[in-house]
Amino acid sequence: MALALLAALACAACQSPPAAQSATAPASASEATPAPAPPPPPPAVVVPPPPTAEQQLELGVKNYEDGDHKAATREIQAALELGLAAPADRARAHKYLAFMVCVTGREKACRDEFRMALEADPNFALAPAEAGHPVWGRVVRSVKADLAKAAAKPAPKPKPAPKPAPKAPAKK
Repeated sequence: MALALLAALACAACQSPPAAQSATAPASASEATPAPAPPPPPPAVVVPPPPTAEQQLELGVKNYEDGDHKAATREIQAALELGLAAPADRARAHKYLAFMVCVTGREKACRDEFRMALEADPNFALAPAEAGHPVWGRVVRSVKADLAKAAAKPAPKPKPAPKPAPKAPAKK
């Protein structure tokens, strides 16, 4: 029996100690709990693409219709600066800018905006309800007449080039 006891002790010495009883076991129970997982990364911030010129124009028209002329002017100018591709869109932008300056009594600015609308799109025309407006109806008709006169007028003849001065005789 003593021999069996010695054999059992020898086999027990060969086994590795359980993980809980290892030499590197933590001293307290609070150290035995695993560290909390790091928080998940914040969601990616999705930045919407900047609005297109056409979207800026639509926003400006909506602001105009809502009576916010300051915002409408800002949005429509931004649309023009972004570069409206279609001539009809450029003409429409200038039309709304003209409407806003016409009602403030700035006739020169009103005429300029309507002229730019017509230059952007020669087929530009006001809707019947717009054409009958007492302020800008007459202005746009006047601008159209001025542009028609300018187009019908023949281009001025170029001035002849000045004759070169005679050369001085060579000295001997």
